[in-house]
Amino acid sequence: MSAVVRVGSVRIGAGNPLVLIAGPCVIQDESHLLAVGERLQETCGGAGIPLILKASFDKANRSSHRSYRGPGLTEGLRILGRVKAKLGLPILSDIHETAQVAAAAEVLDVLQVPAFLCRQTDLLLAAGRTGKPVNVKKGQFLAPEDMGNVVEKIRSTGNHQILLTERGTSFGYHNLVVDMRGLSSMRGLGVPVIFDATHSVQLPGGAGTASSGQREFVPPLTRAAVAAGCDGLFLEVHPDPDDAPSDGPNMLPLAALPSLLSEVTGIQRGLGRPV
Repeated sequence: MSAVVRVGSVRIGAGNPLVLIAGPCVIQDESHLLAVGERLQETCGGAGIPLILKASFDKANRSSHRSYRGPGLTEGLRILGRVKAKLGLPILSDIHETAQVAAAAEVLDVLQVPAFLCRQTDLLLAAGRTGKPVNVKKGQFLAPEDMGNVVEKIRSTGNHQILLTERGTSFGYHNLVVDMRGLSSMRGLGVPVIFDATHSVQLPGGAGTASSGQREFVPPLTRAAVAAGCDGLFLEVHPDPDDAPSDGPNMLPLAALPSLLSEVTGIQRGLGRPV
């Protein structure tokens, strides 16, 4: 059984109820993030699912340098801090460089290391030394068991508040597949495992200067991962994904979330798991 990771009042792993990490891919502005957060809070409250709000202050790995990256570290953290205070929700965002870690740790409740950076030792150590929970996305180029080295790097700092997130594995060009066996393999490392259903249906670089995606596969993959025993879900959502500045093709429409969470809680009950 995995260890328990504590994010404020939220408990992840070791038989605790399924947790949802959700929000837009990138911060557009404060009012947009607040509106999405309010709807997520209402939806998750009705479903009885603990929520961690996510949004990136910087998307440093966009396909094109012309693509929107977000408001940046200073303004992004200001927005995240204000939304956190207004909604009373724990907040997660990505870090990309060691220079960002200290400032991010003052605001964020969970520091997230993107998949492309999951082997960056200095970044992992800096995140671990904050003592904050750290969520590391499994690289698309790694086998699940390879994440054992990632876990040990963070544990070497004395920080055992570690989450690992599955988000698909490269399968040829512009395509990802999900091997559900990986959820069990990574849980075997003694950490809670999150399933990222929206990035798992991404088609990296599939639109030339941007990634594409197949959001129609988000619900079936989500159901499969919950049945397979993940400890939480990661879903990027947006009121109008087709008009989103980043990751629109693989984001879930916000209006589709209530029905998906209803299916998820039904699976949990059917398997005799806590809801």
